[in-house]
Amino acid sequence: MGNLFGRKRRSRVTEQDRAVLQLKQQRDKLRQYQKRISLHLEKERALARQLLREGKKEKAMLLLKKKRYQEQLLDKTENQISNLERMVQDIEFTQIEMKVIEGLKIGNECLNKMHQVMSIEEVERIIGETQDAVEYQRQIDEILAGSLTEEDEDAILEELNAITQEQIELPEVPSEPLPEEVPEASPVKNRPKPELVAAS
Repeated sequence: MGNLFGRKRRSRVTEQDRAVLQLKQQRDKLRQYQKRISLHLEKERALARQLLREGKKEKAMLLLKKKRYQEQLLDKTENQISNLERMVQDIEFTQIEMKVIEGLKIGNECLNKMHQVMSIEEVERIIGETQDAVEYQRQIDEILAGSLTEEDEDAILEELNAITQEQIELPEVPSEPLPEEVPEASPVKNRPKPELVAAS
């Protein structure tokens, strides 16, 4: 019941994604192998010490030769892991480069379409028409400015003076005379107290 409507969903996983995944899986397997060998080497070293203590030098020597071979395998494994990681990085970087190139391609196509719509000749024609329109307007302005009579010029100057006067108009001076100042009565100082007349 996966395809309910019979339509197959398009996978977003690319071939490069699968390659990267496989490389990472191989790298992880090699790392697990490294751990197993490292643990095994520790055990063999301990066993070689024990054999030497027991006086079994020949067996200890054989065990150390086997250990040396496994250490070489460990070094080779490390090189293989480095190669795998470098390959993963190269693929991932190439994917980024491909996206950049695809973006540049789309941008280039867009620019070409815009250039087809707006050619150099079209731009030159529009600029020429704009300059013609500006020049035509300037000529109209000159004609209008030149058609004013001397009376019109005087009227314009008179209106300009009137507007200027409105802006700096001062308040009117009062026509009535100002009231004269009346001196204020000075307050009474040291007024004698009335004498009390005793009733006889």
